[in-house]
Amino acid sequence: MRGWKVPVALLAVLVVGLAAAELLSGSADKRPRRAAPALPASALAGRPVTLAGLRGRPAIVHFWASWCGPCITEAPELASLPAQLGSRATLVGVDWSDSRSHAVAFVRKHHWRFPVLEDHNGKVGNRYRLAGLPTTFLLDSDGRIVKQLTGPQTARNLLARVSELEQT
Repeated sequence: MRGWKVPVALLAVLVVGLAAAELLSGSADKRPRRAAPALPASALAGRPVTLAGLRGRPAIVHFWASWCGPCITEAPELASLPAQLGSRATLVGVDWSDSRSHAVAFVRKHHWRFPVLEDHNGKVGNRYRLAGLPTTFLLDSDGRIVKQLTGPQTARNLLARVSELEQT
């Protein structure tokens, strides 16, 4: 009788772990999508972008700062992303709680050619409920937040997330 308790306990741990992983990945998340808060009005690079202007196709809203180590690491990945996305989705950067001069230098250094907005006082990021940097939000074609990704991202991962959006 005693010998079956360990395998059953291990199986229970495995099931709980898989359920937690599914919840964390978002595939089991059935919560309603929330509307994305308004974007900052001021642009550091490119033209200002509004949520209304993004509607009609998915969007990637990426919060970062020049002082953020992981943001520096992922910067080349983001530089290459717009060409890979084509017309499938729009990438928008949002510089959060940063100095304008450092942010502009960062954008130039990393050759970002996508719209980058300025959230110098952090209010917009706070409305998005940032938990850290970098944080990336995937928006559906109606401007609703579908997924929040915390930490550095790769172009490959973000392209896969856009593909997931296109299939829903």
